[in-house]
Amino acid sequence: MHFELFIGGRYLKTGQKQTFISFITLLSIAGVMVGVMALIVVLAVMAGFESDLKSRILGVESHVVLGRYNGQFADYRNVLTRVLAMEDVEAATPYITSQVMLRSSSGVSGALLRGIVPESAGSVIQNFSGTSLKERFSVAPKEVEKKACPGIILGKELARNIGVIKGDTVYLISPRGMLSPMGHIPAMKRFQVTDYFESGMYEYDGSFAYIHIKDAQKILKMGDIVTGIGIRVNDIYNTKDISEKMVAEIGPHYWTKDWMQMNKNLLSALKLEKAAMFIILTLIILVAAFNIASSLIMMVMKKTRDIGILKAMGATTQNIRKIFVFNGMVIGTIGTLCGACLGFVLCILLKQYRFIELDPDVYYITTLPVDLKVLDVVLIASAAMVICFLATLYPAHQASKVDPVEAIRYG
Repeated sequence: MHFELFIGGRYLKTGQKQTFISFITLLSIAGVMVGVMALIVVLAVMAGFESDLKSRILGVESHVVLGRYNGQFADYRNVLTRVLAMEDVEAATPYITSQVMLRSSSGVSGALLRGIVPESAGSVIQNFSGTSLKERFSVAPKEVEKKACPGIILGKELARNIGVIKGDTVYLISPRGMLSPMGHIPAMKRFQVTDYFESGMYEYDGSFAYIHIKDAQKILKMGDIVTGIGIRVNDIYNTKDISEKMVAEIGPHYWTKDWMQMNKNLLSALKLEKAAMFIILTLIILVAAFNIASSLIMMVMKKTRDIGILKAMGATTQNIRKIFVFNGMVIGTIGTLCGACLGFVLCILLKQYRFIELDPDVYYITTLPVDLKVLDVVLIASAAMVICFLATLYPAHQASKVDPVEAIRYG
């Protein structure tokens, strides 16, 4: 064992006359521990929230959307075949989207209409995967009605806003109507509510309505034209490169937009919030680092005579500096390891028992989601150790400057 480590270990074992220094050392360890633990738990909860939010977004949105610049997407069948032939594409489906009004006997609301193909939409839209959209669109007309109308699937909040339940009828009003002697008359068609969908996000549940793509083409008077193609890829974090390859393959008349571009503001806000929380909670470790520095400074003052003797015996400036850097790093390492262990245990408890409940009327989640990532733990531990190391430099430098003659004479 190097003598620096031996002497540093002896200095950490303070005697009865140095109880105050020992107390500050314990406070330093506790400060680093609390800071690391808080950082791990908070970043794990924020990572869980981000993962949950992404899964809800991808439950409604396609990974990549392909459209045409002039808006007239008539050759979509040929494009669809070429898209499905690409290596990174798992599924694709055409769709139509438009702003419409929904009117029931008890309310009116704007809605974002999506015309979808039941046979292929379930392979792209995760909320519809594993279910038969044909059955969800099938109409069971009431006995008093002579003629059945097409089916429509509403977001749960949208259905609540206009006051309808399954089996009720709604009128879909489109701005694409016709000209008459009385002016422009919007198109109107009756639909029967056959099912609900729920993504857990009010932005989608309160505005989306799904109908068959053929019904959408009729009421919007589009003919055999679609708005775009929704695409599901095998790597959601590589959509940018896949989109560029897709445009290069199909032609410059087409544009693509991935799910990260469609939700850029929300994802940027989450990223900024996570960075801000990391900086704020790192201040806890920074306060603990000041305690480490103060305890080492007092230790240097107490051990001035010992330092002088060591220098007189041949210890170099570098040796003395290593002793106090070692002491500070021991304090930081113990605090970091204890904080990491406590943070890991607390994350496991939060994930397993979910004892913190949230108000479902305010939040779209009922419990705190937890997603502990190894990279976050490594980043937190590294930041804590770097801060603790920097806190040792000034006391260690001051100790290395002690004059052995003066220290022995007046120490």
